[in-house]
Amino acid sequence: MAKIIGIDLGTTNSCVAVYEGGEPTVIPNPEGNRTTPSVVAFSKTGERMVGQVAKRQAITNPDRTVMSIKRKMGSDAKVEIDGKKYSPQEISAMILQKMTADAEAYLGCEVKQAVITVPAYFSDAPRQA
Repeated sequence: MAKIIGIDLGTTNSCVAVYEGGEPTVIPNPEGNRTTPSVVAFSKTGERMVGQVAKRQAITNPDRTVMSIKRKMGSDAKVEIDGKKYSPQEISAMILQKMTADAEAYLGCEVKQAVITVPAYFSDAPRQA
């Protein structure tokens, strides 16, 4: 049976949890941490990295690393890497995909639904994004 997860898509870090047996459980990432950096990076060969691996190379690859993208949700801002422009929603989707994949690996089943947190201070535009 498919599980429903909860994802806290944070500005700095993100977290994923599942409610099972009457208890919420935070799902650790492959590194064993309860939170994953909300960072996306692209290598010079075009490989996409998300999370801790992306954060680790941020100092040596700052022009190809995207951090704190949540602050731009709902705006027309774009991040350009290798001539391709990414919206905040696209970058956030990459983080959400990673969180979902980590949850599926941990749970051993497919995740078809998720609840995603939205900050109370978000106006309608970033909330809908």
